[in-house]
Amino acid sequence: MRSNSREILTEQIQAFTRYLGCPCQYFPPMSKDTLLVNAYRDAQRRSADGGFVPIIVVLDDTLWECLVRKASPENAASDSVFAFDPEAVERYRREMLCRPGVPIEGFLDVMDDLEEEAFGPMEGGEACCHFSGYHDYSARKTYPVLLAEIPVTHPWEVFAYLPFGGWNSCPDTPQLMAAARHWFELHGAVPAVISHDILEFALPAPVKRPLATQLALEQFAFCQDLLEYADPDDLGIGRAADSLAKSTVWSFWWD
Repeated sequence: MRSNSREILTEQIQAFTRYLGCPCQYFPPMSKDTLLVNAYRDAQRRSADGGFVPIIVVLDDTLWECLVRKASPENAASDSVFAFDPEAVERYRREMLCRPGVPIEGFLDVMDDLEEEAFGPMEGGEACCHFSGYHDYSARKTYPVLLAEIPVTHPWEVFAYLPFGGWNSCPDTPQLMAAARHWFELHGAVPAVISHDILEFALPAPVKRPLATQLALEQFAFCQDLLEYADPDDLGIGRAADSLAKSTVWSFWWD
């Protein structure tokens, strides 16, 4: 890596750490993510008493632009790449944390009227129990990341600190918080990995099979990009439900 690239990465690490305003541990690109996963699990155990929620943040220029544009918009066009207004960011967080919750009806139930024949059988799904959102598969390494201890009480509140949504079909902060709260209260799911276009949740155990089809419907409504390449006569909801009944990691991706 050239020295100027190292300097840019150092500035990026410092900027993300200042923006998040919480303890952060940096992990450079690695061929195996064992150290990162172990550190995340340790942080999860330490967070059990409350006070913070651990989340893996991919150091991503596009994510940085989104965070600044959302919470410190006056700095979005600044000549200084990593400039932001800490007071504006803090105001945004307070506003999001104090705002009444958004009802999940209306954005997690838009697929309730689908014909049952379009679901497909609840079989053929694959288990997902490992994070993938921080992997650079072309380089066969992880991206540089921060393991951040976000100082919130509830897992869904991390989106007030990391407001990465609100573009294209990606839900905005209030919707992200509402869906995360709903899924935490029902299934124990917690946000675990965020990049500019990927969101992953971690669960203590797979969901029960009787709940999996409804959850699959909710997830397809939450992230409609999951349907982009689906067969109109077989949307894969049955396969998705089967996967959810086997998985402890949920992954979402928006184009």
